[in-house]
Amino acid sequence: MFHTQILTLFPEFFDSPLSCSIPKRAIEAGLVSAEMIQIRDFATDKHHTVDDSPYGGGPGMLMKPGPVVEAIRAARKNHPDTHVVMLTPSGTRFSQSKALEYTKKSGITLLCGRYEGFDERICEYVDEEISLGDYVLSGGEPAALSVLDAVIRLLPGVLGSPESAVLDSFTEDGILDWPHYTRPVVFEGKSVPDVLLSGDHKKIDQWRKDQALKRSNKR
Repeated sequence: MFHTQILTLFPEFFDSPLSCSIPKRAIEAGLVSAEMIQIRDFATDKHHTVDDSPYGGGPGMLMKPGPVVEAIRAARKNHPDTHVVMLTPSGTRFSQSKALEYTKKSGITLLCGRYEGFDERICEYVDEEISLGDYVLSGGEPAALSVLDAVIRLLPGVLGSPESAVLDSFTEDGILDWPHYTRPVVFEGKSVPDVLLSGDHKKIDQWRKDQALKRSNKR
């Protein structure tokens, strides 16, 4: 089983996404586990404070190192071999190849931030820092969910057809997927390309490769 743990202030954020579609089936089949760890549980004061103002001044609040580091330690105690990933704008850009790399591990722990971010010292307690892109989210939860979904679908036995994961966009050499068409043949005057109706699989394969490269070059 592939173990996943989410360190977050909002575990309820994941309730709906993990209770439907592919993640739900993977969890029910015992192929993956998803455990929520509430960072606030590791705060030591009566108000369960997890944030504080930054030294040197500036807007917003930062997540304190104490509760976050203790949450990380709890995750490592649960699964000593877990790979701890911090979701942060300053991290390495997440990719399909990175998702595939994660499937080779026994499991991952995703650390979600809030407020203005983390106390910098927390970085020393994680294995890797990952970013989805150059834009701002309200917290690390949406990013963690994207990483989780990308990884789960690549795990052996999760998809009904193993070929589906292999043929996904970006899986091979970072190339996008080709255009897809289904019935009807003609929709509002727009037709399915003749080659896809020809039955000539050699020509179809070549058309798909050409279209995938064309899409990728335009991106």
